[in-house]
Amino acid sequence: MPPSETAALSPAALLAAMPFATRLGIELHEAAPDRTTGSLPWSPEACTAGGILHGGALMALADSVGAVCAYLNLPPGAGTSTVESKTNFLRGVAAGRVHATARPLHVGGTLVVVQTDLRDDRDRLVGQTTQTQIVLAAKDGATG
Repeated sequence: MPPSETAALSPAALLAAMPFATRLGIELHEAAPDRTTGSLPWSPEACTAGGILHGGALMALADSVGAVCAYLNLPPGAGTSTVESKTNFLRGVAAGRVHATARPLHVGGTLVVVQTDLRDDRDRLVGQTTQTQIVLAAKDGATG
C-alpha cells in the first residue's frame, strides 16, 4: 500500500471522519481489518443517574470502533452503514476508561458482522456489541 494510502487509513484520519465520535471523546488506538481498538474516558457529561457512564455513550464507542473495523474489511471503493446493532450491558462504569476491541465475525460480499467487547480499566467485561454493516457498492460516477 502506498504511504499516502497508509496515512489516509491511520487511526487519526479514520477518527477524523467521525465528528460525533470525536465530540464524545472517543480515541482510536489501532485500526486493522482483523482488530480495531479504541477507548472512551468516563466523564460526568457522559453519565446517567448516579455517575454511571450512559449506555448510549458505550454504544457510540462500540459502534464507532466496530464501524472502522467493518470499513477496513470492505472491497475497494465500497462504503458501509450499520443496519443492526445489539448491545448487552454487563456492568456499570463509574470511573476510568472503557476500552473497545472490535473483531470481524463475518466478512461477506453483502454484510460485515463485527463483535466489539467493552472492558473497564480492570479488564472486566462491561458490555458486548454485535453489529451488522451492509456493504454499499461504489457508485458509478456517470449514473449517480
